[in-house]
Amino acid sequence: MAKGRGSASWSARAIVALMLVSVLVLQADYVQAATYTVGESNSWAFNAVGWPTGKHFKAGDVLVFNYNPRIHNVVAVDSGGYNNCKTPARARTYTSGKDRITLSKGQNFFICNFPGHCEAAMKIAVTAV
Repeated sequence: MAKGRGSASWSARAIVALMLVSVLVLQADYVQAATYTVGESNSWAFNAVGWPTGKHFKAGDVLVFNYNPRIHNVVAVDSGGYNNCKTPARARTYTSGKDRITLSKGQNFFICNFPGHCEAAMKIAVTAV
């Protein structure tokens, strides 16, 4: 039994509608994204390592790093860079002093790579669900 043109166009509309609903559902998490200013005094500084404790982060949340760019920076690193206070090749370095970084799902690691700063606990590890 042959299908008419009407059923083919209905199928196409159904697929488009399903795709639209899927996009809206995926974006819902980002619409509800929170913004966090890093640091106890709203400043990226030494001993920041404990700042994430007790906070619940989601993928799409934004971390705001406020600091003096003449004496600090923010470097997105991997776990090795975080644990060893080393900047891996191709790590992204932020230097504006007012950086806004969107969290990816999973572990996110940030350090200051000015000499001695990471070793003085100017680093954070954030897990976003």
